[in-house]
Amino acid sequence: MNIQVSGRHLDVTPALRDYVTNKMQKLERHFDAITSLHVVLSVEKLRQKADATLNVTGAQLAANAEHDNMYAAIDALLDKLDRQVVKHKQKIGGAYA
Repeated sequence: MNIQVSGRHLDVTPALRDYVTNKMQKLERHFDAITSLHVVLSVEKLRQKADATLNVTGAQLAANAEHDNMYAAIDALLDKLDRQVVKHKQKIGGAYA
C-alpha cells in the first residue's frame, strides 16, 4: 500500500508521518487489495482535521474526522476507514481478501 501524507496550514513532522503510517497499515489486516492512501492533515482555527482518500480494488473510499487533538482526529479517521473497508469487503463478497 502506498501511503502519502500531506499537510494544509501545517508542517507534517516525522512523528506525525510515522503515526499516520503505522495506524493506516492496520487497514491491510481486513483487506489486501488496498492500492493507495492519501491523508491530508489540516488545521482550521482550533479544529484539527484529518481527511483521507483510500483506493481499493473496485472503489474509492473517503473519510474525514475533526478533533481538538490531531492524534485523536487520526484515530477517528482510522475507525471510519476501517468500517468502510469491512463494508466494502462484504459488499464484493470477500473475493480479494
